[in-house]
Order: sequence, then structure tokens, then C-alpha cells
Amino acid sequence: MSDAAKEVVVYTDGACSKNPGPGGWAAVLKYGEHIREVSGGEEHTTNQRMEIMAVIGALQALKQPCEVVVYSDSAYVVNCFQQKWYVNWQKNGWRNSKGDAVQNRDLWEALLAAMEPHQVQLKKVKGHAGVAWNERCDELARAAIPR
Repeated sequence: MSDAAKEVVVYTDGACSKNPGPGGWAAVLKYGEHIREVSGGEEHTTNQRMEIMAVIGALQALKQPCEVVVYSDSAYVVNCFQQKWYVNWQKNGWRNSKGDAVQNRDLWEALLAAMEPHQVQLKKVKGHAGVAWNERCDELARAAIPR
């Protein structure tokens, strides 16, 4: 990444009113003093899918390659990258350690593609613990759930 790469901080969250059921996702992107909020929803989904979609949506909102730190309260999303689960999934034909098909493969592949132009770090943030930007994402994700 060049010295000119923008450093962007992102907070993400996903929500479902039933699991599975209607769901929403949201992200807050921060670059210097600039703040951008993105969100979306689906009629029938799961909380885990919405957590992944939030990161995809955030990265797709970036207009150029950036250095990105993503804060998520989803252990599923953060652990996938911190523990490099996706490396073995790809090596094993998208099968997990038990030999079962990886759930949400379509979104994991979309997320890996969305990460490609960027330098991305994922970090865990405790959900519903008063972290202002995480709380804002939760609010936006809930508002994005189709009614």
C-alpha cells in the first residue's frame, strides 16, 4: 500500500428480527472528519449473513484502494480472518474442518473479492457495550430490516 493510501476506520453490524428471517446490515465509515453510513436489508436471511454483508457493503462503498480497519462484534467474521479459516476453506474446496460445505460461501467469496484492492484488518469489538459507533451500526442495521 502506498503512503498516499487513505486510512479508513469502519464499524459494522448485522441484525435479524428472527434468525432466519428479515435482516439488516450497516456500516459506518470514518475517514478523518468525514463519516459515511451505508446499510441494506433482506427479506429472508440470517444474522451471520448480515454480519458478512455489512463488511462487504462497507468495502464496496470505498472508491479507491485504502488501508482499512474494520471493527465488528461478530466473532464469526473476525475469527474467519484472524484465524485464517478462509485459507483452509479454499484449499479444501470450500469444505470446513468437519468436511461439510462452508455456510455462506457466496458471501465469503464476495467479501474476499471486496477486500482485494484494500489492505484490511478485522478487529473484534464487544457488542452492546457502549461503543458509540458499534451502537450506531446496530441502530442502522435494525432500521434497515424490511418490515
